[in-house]
Order: sequence, then structure tokens, then C-alpha cells
Amino acid sequence: MATGQTTPTRGYTATKDQLQTRLRRIEGQVRGVERMVEDDRYCIDVLTQISAIRAALDKVALGLLDGHVRHCVQEGAEAGKADEMATELMAAVGRLMGRG
Repeated sequence: MATGQTTPTRGYTATKDQLQTRLRRIEGQVRGVERMVEDDRYCIDVLTQISAIRAALDKVALGLLDGHVRHCVQEGAEAGKADEMATELMAAVGRLMGRG
């Protein structure tokens, strides 16, 4: 049996490939906005694309939160750390909402 470090299981581990695909797509959208600015595209068109990027990032964040609650928070609660995990979770939600 190997004694090397094991990769920890995260709330998103089961969907990691999908998550990476979404993030690469978002990265492409950001590059597209950069090209739009370079090409002097109409302001509203650029803003529309930025809005789409934000929505895509929000969807990724909600998926990560869901996985965190279902895996990490649940494990923490089982280990007697429910209050600590709840505080951490609410701080993360506050940051995502721009209020933390």
C-alpha cells in the first residue's frame, strides 16, 4: 500500500469534470469580451456578454455551494462541528452575495 498523500474528497469531486468544462467555457466567454472591446463593439453588446458571464459564474458557485452543503457541511456536522460549518457556510454565502 502506498504511503503518499491521498487527494481529499471535496463536495464537487463527483462533478469535477463538468465543473472544469463550465469554467473553460466561461474563460472562453471572457476572452470573447476582450475581443469585443478590442474590436470596438457596441457597449450594450459587451455588457450583455458580461451579464451572461456573471450568470454562468453564479451557476457554478451555486453548484459548489450545493456540493459543500451535501458533503463538507454534512461531514462536519457528523464530526460535531455543525456550528463551525454553519458559520463558515454563511460567510461564504455573504461573500458570494457581495455582503461579506
